[in-house]
Amino acid sequence: MATVRTAHTVWSGDLPSGSGQVTLDSSGIGTYDVTWKARAEQSEGKTSPEELIAAAHSACFSMAFSHALGEEGKTPERVETKAEVDFQPGTGITAIRLTLDATVPGLSEEDFQRLAQAAKEGCPVSQALAAVKDISLTATLQG
Repeated sequence: MATVRTAHTVWSGDLPSGSGQVTLDSSGIGTYDVTWKARAEQSEGKTSPEELIAAAHSACFSMAFSHALGEEGKTPERVETKAEVDFQPGTGITAIRLTLDATVPGLSEEDFQRLAQAAKEGCPVSQALAAVKDISLTATLQG
């Protein structure tokens, strides 16, 4: 059975000077201010759709990578994924860079890279973001 997660945003004003609040309803963990300036210029303590996408992508990729490792009988000591989402006003999201830094005992560099690439392709958020032409991955296996 599918799960449903919900968030909502309330916005006031026009795009350049207006503001809103996005609430994470399913988890109830918070309400966050969002503005155009935070999206297109400096965040100044506010979030943006792209930051929320980066959070979702880094979490999803980490989970997909951990799952891929488990299928190979490996358990990571540590998986850290950073996601950077580039937004160009008037164009949209132009690139996403995933950076993986992981410690996985007994895993060869070749297998590490293969599993990292498979996780990138298999991550449901990566699949949902397939319209972004440039999604790159840099993966570093710690000794």
